[in-house]
Amino acid sequence: MLAVIAGLLALFAAGFAWFVAQATSPAAVPAHADGIVVLTGGAGRIELALRLLAGRHADRLLISGTGRGELADLLAAAGLDARLAAAVPPQHVTLGRGARSTRGNARETADWVAAHDIHSLIVVTSGYHMRRALLELGRTLPATVALYPSPLVPHLPDGQDRVPLRLLAAEYGKWLAALAGLSGWVAREEEGAPAPPAAPRGGG
Repeated sequence: MLAVIAGLLALFAAGFAWFVAQATSPAAVPAHADGIVVLTGGAGRIELALRLLAGRHADRLLISGTGRGELADLLAAAGLDARLAAAVPPQHVTLGRGARSTRGNARETADWVAAHDIHSLIVVTSGYHMRRALLELGRTLPATVALYPSPLVPHLPDGQDRVPLRLLAAEYGKWLAALAGLSGWVAREEEGAPAPPAAPRGGG
């Protein structure tokens, strides 16, 4: 019994080490895709997605889970410089207001993909959240839609990329739960969290 427990703990630790490596590593972005989806919830995600759109890596963008507010509010809240804001074509940006969980993001994305005939999709979210986001999107979107991860990896001045261990451990647990078919439980936990406040009104 002790050998079995030790083996399971070793397997869990190896999986966590792989997860951390995945969460803290950048990924190559395709030169062009049909669309970009950014899953809101972490600082810097929207800015990264807008930079990809402004750089013509895709034709349109879905910002999933925005809640209240308009595009100008999101740009102001993200603190984007005026040049980037001016480079974003508003008519190519869709605000998805309904999602409150990763599974909700996936459903919202599926509706948007169908409406705009999307066949290739750049996925923007934090590195620690990417594995679960891809899992839920892969379950919800048609198999013909190619997914390209573009994770946001925090970069510190000393050149080291770090995410708090407790956040990585929590997200690893959620990913394992989703793998085990407990996405509904994870979604209820996320949807039970306080709703984000409306983006502040003001200039963009």
